[in-house]
Amino acid sequence: MTKKPSQHVVPNQKGGWNVRKSEASKASRAFDKKSDAVDYARNVAKKGHSELYIHKKDGTISEKRSYGNDPCPPKDKK
Repeated sequence: MTKKPSQHVVPNQKGGWNVRKSEASKASRAFDKKSDAVDYARNVAKKGHSELYIHKKDGTISEKRSYGNDPCPPKDKK
């Protein structure tokens, strides 16, 4: 199975937020609000069964969500 590109919500130079695929040089979409970018990226990741990485303003990753074939699924099945 080929690895599907993950989605990243990253800050842009204009003070807004971009959504881009991993290894892409350009953003898929740009948003003024982080919440709008996260909502859009979540939908794309769910449809594509891929990973979602949400970055902070400094570029570090604050959150990771998996909507696909997680290589390390949780063991707790509650």
